[in-house]
Order: sequence, then C-alpha cells, then structure tokens
Amino acid sequence: MTLLRLENVHKIFEKDTVNENHVLKGIHLDVNQGDFISIIGGNGAGKSTLLNSISGSVMIDDGKIILDNREIQEDNATKRAGLISRVFQDTKMGTASQLTIEENMAIAKLRGQKRSLLKRAVTEADRTYFKEILSQLDLGLEDRLHVDTQFLSGGQRQALTLIMATLVFPKVLLLDEHTAALDPKTSDMVMQLTNKVVTQRQITTLMITHNMEHAIQYGNRLVMLHQGQIVVDIAGKEKEQLTVSKIMTLFQERSGHALVNDELILM
Repeated sequence: MTLLRLENVHKIFEKDTVNENHVLKGIHLDVNQGDFISIIGGNGAGKSTLLNSISGSVMIDDGKIILDNREIQEDNATKRAGLISRVFQDTKMGTASQLTIEENMAIAKLRGQKRSLLKRAVTEADRTYFKEILSQLDLGLEDRLHVDTQFLSGGQRQALTLIMATLVFPKVLLLDEHTAALDPKTSDMVMQLTNKVVTQRQITTLMITHNMEHAIQYGNRLVMLHQGQIVVDIAGKEKEQLTVSKIMTLFQERSGHALVNDELILM
C-alpha cells in the first residue's frame, strides 16, 4: 500500500535570478508502507532537498506530496511534525543539551501535540517506560536518566535521538546522513540499531547515506538521485543482489554518465 507519494515535485531556489538553481526536477516517488529506502547520489543531486520537501522545512514550487491519502505540500514543518520524524547528521540537533535524558524523552513523547501541552515533568510511569526502552540499546543509558545529554558521546546521543524520533510512532522517518559524523565503529553500531528499530516496528523510512556498504546492506529498496531526478530505483531481490559495480553500471545506463569510481556518486 502506498503511504507517501510525490507527484511531479519541483524545487527551485532563487527563482528568476541569475543564481536560479532547479534542484528537484519533476520527482515521482511512491513509498509503500514499511519501505526502508536508502537514498544515494552526489553533491547537488537533491537528496537533502528531497527530505526537506517531505518534512516541510522546504516548500516545493510545484507538484504534490501525499501522505496517507492527504495532500500535505501546503502544510508547514510544524504541522507535519506529528506525522514525520527526522534524525540529522549533527548529533546535537536531536536533543536539548541542557536537559537530561529523561526530560528529552518526555518532550519526545509529546511530539505532535500542541505546544501548550508540552512540559518537562517526568512521571514515575514515564521513567519506567524510558528505562525499558533504553535498556534495549545496551548502552547503559537506562541508568543515566538524570544526566544531561551534553555529556553523552556522539554515538550515544544519536542512538537516543533515534529512539526519541520513534517514541511516538511516525508515519514516516527521515534519516539525513545520521551516521556521517560518527567514526566507523560507532556508525556501524547506530546503523544496526536503526535497522533493528525500523524493521521490528515496520517504520516507513527514507535514509540518505554516503556509505555505499550501508546503502547496499540495509533497507529493502535503493534510490539514486542525479541532477534532481531519480535515475535508479530498485527493490526486493534485485537490491539484495546489488554490488558497488552493479550500481555504477546501473547509474551509467540510466543517467548516461560514466563513473570512474563509486566516490563520484557518494561525495
């Protein structure tokens, strides 16, 4: 079942100026319920603009964005926040540094509710619930609920951000290079956690990554952008059989551009 649909989506920055930049050029994309899509592409391909357009932090110039059978392209990011969660590359963006782990989680638990209802108070029931969830991470965070998140490592903070982003089940989860700022070992840990959370809970997810191994290993579907258009979209068994060389061949066949190595599509 199609949960999210993008129909002929265009985004132009600095329109009608000498600096006009047509970033998204008629994107068509159907995302099925439970899809875990890896998105790759070079600098300027439109990856982040695509996620920004879905989240509402960037308003599109033309086309439709339909989520759960309702057009949302006119809704701002705040209105979409109750339906769409996001984890960014910067490990500090998903949590409030001066608040404790449990305070951050208490706020995340109220995602999508009116601002007037937001509060920092943490009940004993909340605390028990948070400990239960955090214990599954195997990072010891369940024993550090009263610690400010500024004292966590980058990996711990990103793991916590992922849990917070999915504490209230989102219609769509957007992962914007969420492991790019981490060292390889920590990146692998966060990706394994991501895969566990996404697959066990069947969360519809779009993930931008510059890590070709992660793009191939994780998710049921891979989408490649080039110059604002989708040039590769493969899923299922075809994706399971992917290799770096096969991706490069597909890119050349469908975009008309030759690649010297995989860095050109992931830089």
